[in-house]
Amino acid sequence: MVISNNGGQRQQMGYCCNCQTQIPLPSEANSPGSPHSVVTYNVYVGCSCTNVSDIQVIGNIGDHNGSFYVRNTTPPPLPYNHAPPGLPPNVYGRKKAVICGISYKKSPHELKGCINDAKCMRNLLINEFEFPEDSIIMLTEEKTDPCKIPYKNNIERELRWLVRGCQHGDSLLFYFSGHVSRLRKLYPHDEEDRYHETLCPLEFETQGMIVDDWINATIVRPIPDGVKLHAIIDCSHSGTILDLPWLCRMDGGGNYRWDKASGIGKGTSGGEVICISGCVDHQTSTETQSITSTGTMTSCFIQAIESGQAATYGSLLDLMRNNIRSRDAVTYLAGMLQTGGSVGGGRLRQDPQLSACKQFHVYQKPFAL
Repeated sequence: MVISNNGGQRQQMGYCCNCQTQIPLPSEANSPGSPHSVVTYNVYVGCSCTNVSDIQVIGNIGDHNGSFYVRNTTPPPLPYNHAPPGLPPNVYGRKKAVICGISYKKSPHELKGCINDAKCMRNLLINEFEFPEDSIIMLTEEKTDPCKIPYKNNIERELRWLVRGCQHGDSLLFYFSGHVSRLRKLYPHDEEDRYHETLCPLEFETQGMIVDDWINATIVRPIPDGVKLHAIIDCSHSGTILDLPWLCRMDGGGNYRWDKASGIGKGTSGGEVICISGCVDHQTSTETQSITSTGTMTSCFIQAIESGQAATYGSLLDLMRNNIRSRDAVTYLAGMLQTGGSVGGGRLRQDPQLSACKQFHVYQKPFAL
C-alpha cells in the first residue's frame, strides 16, 4: 500500500489490476481488514482503464506496509453495437487471447485436468500460432495475483479486454476449460433447446454464472468487419455457449449441414466468430484418467493441430472425432507435458461441435488462428 501526504493527511493508494496505475482510495479504506479482504467502495478513480464509480479493493486493507489492488466491478452497457473504447488498437499486436482453466479444487465439482489444459493451450498458441506471450491472459487457481484467479468479475473483465479496441486484421481467442451448466429459458424462445448455457466461475455457487446471452453481447456482437474471434470451450453442455446463429451438424461420413441455432440479433457487427466446443448441449465432456489428467477435447484438438493435417475446419473436426473415438488422449497430452508426447489406444465418446456467426464450406475454409 502506498501512502502519500495530501494536505497533512495520509492518503492511501492502490494499484489498478489492469495497468498498475496508482489510484487514490477513499478515507474509509483505512478500516482494518484481513490479508484477503475484499471491500467495495463507490468512488470515482482516475485511471484510464478503471475510470468507473464502482470498484473493489482487494488485499491487506489497513496495513500500511502491505499492498492491494483495485478492480472494476461496473458491468459494461448492453447491448453493444461496437467494440468498447479502451487501450490503443493493437497495443499487444494483432493477436490476443484469454485462457481460463478452473479445477474447483476441494469442492464437490472438482475437475482434475483443467489447469493442465490451460497451460497446454498457452504453449500451443505461442509455438504453433505465434501469439506473443504478453498478449495471452491466463486465469487459473494457481495464480497469486488476485486479479488472475478465475472469479466471475475477473473472467468478465478479461473478456471485455479481449475485444477492446479490436480492428481489421486482429485475431482473438477465448479458451475455457471447466464446468458449463444449463438454466431453463422461459422467454424468449430464441434457442432450439430453450435453455441458457452458462460458464461456471470458481465461485459460481455464491456469485452466480456467466450466461450465454451476456457472452454473446460482450464478445460476439462487438466484433467489427475484418476481426476474427475463435472460442475453444472444453466443457459439458457447451455446443451453443456463445449463442452463435449457426450450428454445424456433421455425421461420421463427413457430411454436414448448417442449422439455425439461435435467434435474430445474435451475430457480430460484421466480423467473424467461430466456436469449437467439447460436445453438443445435451452431452457431457470427459477427462482422461492418468497421472496427468487433461480434458479429452483439448487433448484431441492439440493432437490434431500438431499432426499437420488440420488444414480446414472440416478436417480438424474429423481428426478430433476420430481421436476421441479411437485413442486414449491422455497418453499423448501427458507426454506433451513431460517428454514430448506419445499416442496410445482407448475409446472415448463425445462429439465436438462447430458453431459460427455465418455459414461456410467447412472442407474448403482454411483453419487458422
